[in-house]
Amino acid sequence: MISIYDWFGYDLPMKERYHLIKEAGFEGVMLWWSDGFGRNYYRDAPELAREAGLFVENIHAPLQNQHDLWSDNPGGEALTDCYLQCIADCYEFKIPTMVIHLPSEGHPYNDLGMSRIGKIAEQAEQFGINVALENLQNFSNLSHVLEQIDSKRIGFCYDCGHHYHYVPDKDLLSMYGSRLMALHLHDDNGSYGMHGLPFDGTIDWETAMKNIEATGYTGPTAIEAMYWDYEDLTAREFLHKASEKAKRLESLRI
Repeated sequence: MISIYDWFGYDLPMKERYHLIKEAGFEGVMLWWSDGFGRNYYRDAPELAREAGLFVENIHAPLQNQHDLWSDNPGGEALTDCYLQCIADCYEFKIPTMVIHLPSEGHPYNDLGMSRIGKIAEQAEQFGINVALENLQNFSNLSHVLEQIDSKRIGFCYDCGHHYHYVPDKDLLSMYGSRLMALHLHDDNGSYGMHGLPFDGTIDWETAMKNIEATGYTGPTAIEAMYWDYEDLTAREFLHKASEKAKRLESLRI
């Protein structure tokens, strides 16, 4: 199965967005779960995606205040409540997994933050929802949480582009591949040095996909590219190009 992050760019009505994704050949979709970045009515997305014939793979929780997770202030409590609500939303909308960002390296973990992760794990277990922690510039926090929180519902979202951009010397899949719950696949080109379409940058995709396959992960081949450097393409053209790349990646998993 191939899937794509739904908020890849372009100003499109949500219903049209999902029909274009399906038309391009994608079978699944990952949802941005917030009204941030100008996205309104995001809670309508699961129904609209399914009406278009798409499997809803996961949601991406809000990330604007991610560093507050460790903070002893109202923002930290609000963010924890937000993540707990996202778990409840996944249960309500029958979505198996949510993806969150841990604080970056400049915000080291502490006991308060770990107790909040414990609450998140407890609720995830209660509702039967996976919580996938995404790798960014947060290796110390990510590794600590995955090593300290013994819950089958707390796992790993492997972001290939972030891996090669931030910690190419770390073998993340060997370390945490057994807890893999989601993929974010994009290349290391583009305005931000990442989030380009696969095969448009320098990542060795044959090796990357073999490493993913070696973990035993059977979930979708999921693209998280953005249109930032493809604005000469229409949304339909971008999606068809992305679909071709995703199918090529899928073939490397065999």
